[in-house]
Amino acid sequence: MKNVKTIAEMQAVAESLRWEGKTIGLVPTMGFLHEGHLSLMRTAREGNDAVIASIFVNPTQFGPKEDLARYPRDEDGDRQKCESAGVDYLFMPPVAEMYPEKPSVFVDLEGIACMLEGSIRPGHFRGVATVVAKLFNIVKPHRAYFGQKDYQQCAVIKRMVRGLNLDVEVIVLPTVREADGLAMSSRNSYLDAKQRGKAIVLFHALKAGEELIRAGVHEPEKVRQKMRDVLLTVE
Repeated sequence: MKNVKTIAEMQAVAESLRWEGKTIGLVPTMGFLHEGHLSLMRTAREGNDAVIASIFVNPTQFGPKEDLARYPRDEDGDRQKCESAGVDYLFMPPVAEMYPEKPSVFVDLEGIACMLEGSIRPGHFRGVATVVAKLFNIVKPHRAYFGQKDYQQCAVIKRMVRGLNLDVEVIVLPTVREADGLAMSSRNSYLDAKQRGKAIVLFHALKAGEELIRAGVHEPEKVRQKMRDVLLTVE
């Protein structure tokens, strides 16, 4: 596995791979990798000639009071995990490489990026769309792999690809969960034992809603109420 730090080198690698007729699979991440990330890399390995993983904690998707400074990082461990998953190139640019000056150009989506998580994190999906567009232009992948856990993010990226006519296939893979059902996430490291125990109620609420729909209940409010009831069982 080769480590790449600069945009110029990454673009040169991508251009060379494409010139040779090789397909490129990209797995964009913010690092502190877990099995969810690695499953994306292994799938990319199966479907492409070359696999590129990126690790970049993107400052433009964090709000002023969010956790940019303390976002978990483990560069050495991440390198080892990427290599074990069959990654060919690991792109780990510093912030100054990706944003050499104060950002003034953004990809901003109306509608889909302003609801749900976007409504309580203004500018978050603008930052996500911008950095993913930059990565697509740098890495030039044929396919890019994302986890379904970040469902709204996946929807935003797919909309961006369609809207900007980007030549990349966005592939979304199922959420990878812990044995008890909690979705794997780098930020799970923030949770203490008590909080970790409470967090699983999110999975239980989702399963309750799914079971109700499978039983033939299609009224949204009834499904929402069932999920609320499950969430309220947490003390």
